Amino acid sequence: MIDPTAIISPRAEIDSDVTIGPYSIIRENVVIGAGTHIGPHVTIDPFVTIGPDCQIFQFASIGAAPQAIKFEGEETYVKIGRNTVIREFVTINRGTAFGGGITEVGEENFLMAYCHIAHDCKTGSQVILANNATLAGHIILEDAVTVGGLVAIHQFVRVGKYAYIGGKSAVVKDIPPYVIAAGDRARLHGLNTVGLKRRGVSQSAVSALKKAYRIVFRIGLTLNEAIERVRAEVEQIPEVVNFTDFLRSSTRGITR
Repeated sequence: MIDPTAIISPRAEIDSDVTIGPYSIIRENVVIGAGTHIGPHVTIDPFVTIGPDCQIFQFASIGAAPQAIKFEGEETYVKIGRNTVIREFVTINRGTAFGGGITEVGEENFLMAYCHIAHDCKTGSQVILANNATLAGHIILEDAVTVGGLVAIHQFVRVGKYAYIGGKSAVVKDIPPYVIAAGDRARLHGLNTVGLKRRGVSQSAVSALKKAYRIVFRIGLTLNEAIERVRAEVEQIPEVVNFTDFLRSSTRGITR
């Protein structure tokens, strides 16, 4: 059902099972999948694709031009995965030609009120952003990352899967997978053991990750020395390999 006060471009592709509330604006080159609900006073700008079964609450702004000085009006995109919830006043900006051209929000994300996702960011599946979480440009959040309220993340930062960032943190360097980080500036506070348990990670995997974490962050080795020691002393299960691969591939530097 589309409310008669909504303004819908004839060049938008909207599934017949989509609901659009009063006074929302859907512009050209927008694609919206079946079962998605758009609340009142939502603005969806051009070049946005929204998957099925999403919920977008009132006053959200999706696909506006990026807040980037070098942006020159080029055709860039936003893609939002299925079953994602976008609460009140969330803003998601399009990508830039110099940053890859697309901002991607993964499947089953939960974006609470007033969050901002800037140009060229990418989130994995089942990511949670609590109220007022702010992502600068070019940030990558891997699967099942949780970002607390009032968190600010610096551009080009990468956050590994299952990581948890506590509220009111300022994040300026990469955060490895499976850990808890908090503070201004953010520091590590051990493994996210509660989150790992909830995600069904086995106790043996958690134990191996604890050992790898201690080697990397507790005994004063350089990063390369620590990675080699983890490879020699810790069983190379997928979680441990993912942990060390993330550390090795960081270009921005690792939160300690």
